[in-house]
Order: sequence, then structure tokens, then C-alpha cells
Amino acid sequence: MLVSGLTFGDYLLWSWSLSGNHDALVLVSGLTLPPLALICAAMLVLAIARAIASFAVRPRTVLRSLGSRGRGRASERGPTTTVAASEQALASTGPSDAPPRKLAA
Repeated sequence: MLVSGLTFGDYLLWSWSLSGNHDALVLVSGLTLPPLALICAAMLVLAIARAIASFAVRPRTVLRSLGSRGRGRASERGPTTTVAASEQALASTGPSDAPPRKLAA
């Protein structure tokens, strides 16, 4: 917010000094305006990216919400299971004698 205010103020100063033939102010405000505008644009892009990221749905959240809807027919729920149910199934099986499988890269 502060950077956008500085950028807008610098633009107004540059515009006013250009129309009023104030050469020193035109030079100073003209040299500071491009870096301020770049920083302001970068901060705007970051703010938009953060807003999009905050609204993005994470897979664990989706899986938990699917499990909390209640029990329905298996065809309605689809092949997904909740994280808690899969963790319980893994915990109840215990260690096995089979060698661990390697994951593909």
C-alpha cells in the first residue's frame, strides 16, 4: 500500500513538474518513477498469487471433506478414501514379512 502510494505520488509530481517546466523535479521524479512502478507491479503480482493460493483446495482437505459427508453407496463415494481411514488401515496391519517396495521416480 505504501509503495503504490509513493508511486502514484511520484507520478503526480512528475506530471505536474512536466507541465510546469520544473526541470530538476522532472529529472528526479522521472528517474525514480520506473523503479517504483516495477516494485509496485511486482507487489501486485505477489498479492494476486497469494490470494489464488489461499483459495486453492489442498488434497487432504478434499479427502477429509469427502469422508465427513456420511456413508453412502460405494459408487457415490468413488474410489477415494479418507486419509484417516487409510492411516488406520495401515496402522492395524502392523509390520509384515514382505520386503518394502521401491517407488518409481
